[in-house]
Amino acid sequence: MARSVLVTGGNRGIGLAVARAFQAQGDAVAVTHRGSGAPEGLLGVECDVTDPDQVARAFGEVEAVQGPVDVLVSNAGITDDRLMLRMTDPQFLRVLDTNLGGAFRTSRKAAAAMLRKRQGRVVFISSVAGLRGSEGQANYAASKAGLVGLARSLARELGSRGITVNVVAPGLVETDMTAKLPEARRAQMIGDVPLGRIADPAEIASAVVWLASPGASYVTGAVIPVDGGLGMGH
Repeated sequence: MARSVLVTGGNRGIGLAVARAFQAQGDAVAVTHRGSGAPEGLLGVECDVTDPDQVARAFGEVEAVQGPVDVLVSNAGITDDRLMLRMTDPQFLRVLDTNLGGAFRTSRKAAAAMLRKRQGRVVFISSVAGLRGSEGQANYAASKAGLVGLARSLARELGSRGITVNVVAPGLVETDMTAKLPEARRAQMIGDVPLGRIADPAEIASAVVWLASPGASYVTGAVIPVDGGLGMGH
């Protein structure tokens, strides 16, 4: 049976790969965006995840077309890098409010319908940076680390109703952002990865799809690294 899937920030990069993977297996898939629209074949809903009213409206639009959300993939996120001593309070808080606050708002909204159905899947897209840290990314790493605590708290709160909450922590992935890196920096980063290469977004998507599948029905509160070994031991 087709499920109703919502991927926040699903109009490009990892989010789009996740959305396409669910679509390929027959699910009805919606993606949030901030005004850029959605790729062909996906239901697009405009939403700033820092705004609770926009989150509520987006869920209403999704439910009207494809029913209550069965699978939420919280992927929307931003970066605003700067070394800590030069980072301003607004820079720090804006990244946390989007990456961590957005996950809280969207999962809170999704959980209401999931609780009534006594089933559901929530997957947060974190980062290897949240596990091992990253220079110049105190805000980003803190927000991504926070997703682990959020997921495990929700896993305990919602587990008795058949709802699982898990985290996927990607490493270096081939996206628009990594494509813009200077070649020397790109080579240096790849050199830190034991598998010696950048991930394809589809490799992240496969982990997300598995966590939302019947085969992962007894997995909750887990952090699945898909990072080529970059974060081993964390």
